[in-house]
Amino acid sequence: MSPWIQYSLVRLGLFGVSFGLLMAAAIDWWWSALIASVIAMTVSYIFFTSLRDAVALDLAARRERPAADPDAAAEDAVDNAPENSSQS
Repeated sequence: MSPWIQYSLVRLGLFGVSFGLLMAAAIDWWWSALIASVIAMTVSYIFFTSLRDAVALDLAARRERPAADPDAAAEDAVDNAPENSSQS
């Protein structure tokens, strides 16, 4: 499983657990969502550094790869073709 999926699932799980506990404590849903977001962010930032670093490395590796465009050569050939002199 790719690291960004793992990290996203961990963050969503932290949010879900925090949100559920806050809702069980009879806190308004929007306060619960806000507090759960902050909890999920801080816990994942502090305790899941290795997963976050793996996501950053994966994104950097994807950025370094050239984009695959199979039609690029054909499009460049059409763009660079000399103009037809019969068109005026």
